[in-house]
Amino acid sequence: MNLQEQIQNGPGFGRLDLLAKKVVEGFISGLHASPFHGFSAEFAEHTLYHPGQSTKHIDWKLYAKTDRLYTKKYEEETNLRCHVIIDQSSSMHYPALKKQSLRAYNKIGFAALATASLMQLFKKQRDAMGLSLYSDAYDFYLPEKGSERHFQLLLHQLEQMLTPSSSRKKTATYEVLHQIAEKVKRRSLIFLFTDLLQAHEDQEQLLAALRHLNHNKHELVVFHTLEASKEMDFDFEDTPKKFTDVETGEELAVYPSQLQEAYRQQMKSYQNLFKQMCLKNKIQYQTVDIQKDLHKILITYLIERQGFK
Repeated sequence: MNLQEQIQNGPGFGRLDLLAKKVVEGFISGLHASPFHGFSAEFAEHTLYHPGQSTKHIDWKLYAKTDRLYTKKYEEETNLRCHVIIDQSSSMHYPALKKQSLRAYNKIGFAALATASLMQLFKKQRDAMGLSLYSDAYDFYLPEKGSERHFQLLLHQLEQMLTPSSSRKKTATYEVLHQIAEKVKRRSLIFLFTDLLQAHEDQEQLLAALRHLNHNKHELVVFHTLEASKEMDFDFEDTPKKFTDVETGEELAVYPSQLQEAYRQQMKSYQNLFKQMCLKNKIQYQTVDIQKDLHKILITYLIERQGFK
């Protein structure tokens, strides 16, 4: 079986690129203008003018003050640099699906389809896009580029990501985010897709990592991706159940009603903590319930982004 047959018959979407185009066509008409404006021609510093250089960027106002010729040096002119980070730990493959579609996808499926859809928008603007995948380690990195071949590599990686690992994959979000922050040097729009499910004692370290990732004038967007009825509301039939942690294998036998209220309060408090932290640090925070329509999720984000700054 070749790769394309594996993709068609595997747990993914079949043709992710075609589905992403369909998604984009569905919501792009609702936008009055592109929500993505690049960081092109960003001023960096003055440098002394040398005879023979172009006079295009001479700062004449500075010349009037100093009687010396200086040119304005700009950052590399590019429409936009975008880097997508996806948590591909075992919990992101919840719920388990034999096949994904526009009407039924799990958390990792949402991340893949949303990323592929954004990719279609960036291609239209000839923007540069990169990708990082992580679980309990930094699994994959591809820097920002804008060629067609590069976008095909990204698409291939997203399709591969949809197949769950045969072994349990834990989450090392804060450790990996520090590594990514050191890799993404140039000012970029950064998307993070994660369920933010990790040990309670890791919360402060995760907050520090997000702040690190948001440095250097980056624009950070966190898509907090959950299956809300189960992972926020703990809405299970109240019969004896055995819950298994998909990342550690730990098991708990319980009646759901015994934990539901306390669980809901803990999750609500946890979510509010991140909302407040993001607001304080000018990080755009988006709650994603994968049971809701993907078109509405993305169009809501894109419209909000137009007014976020």
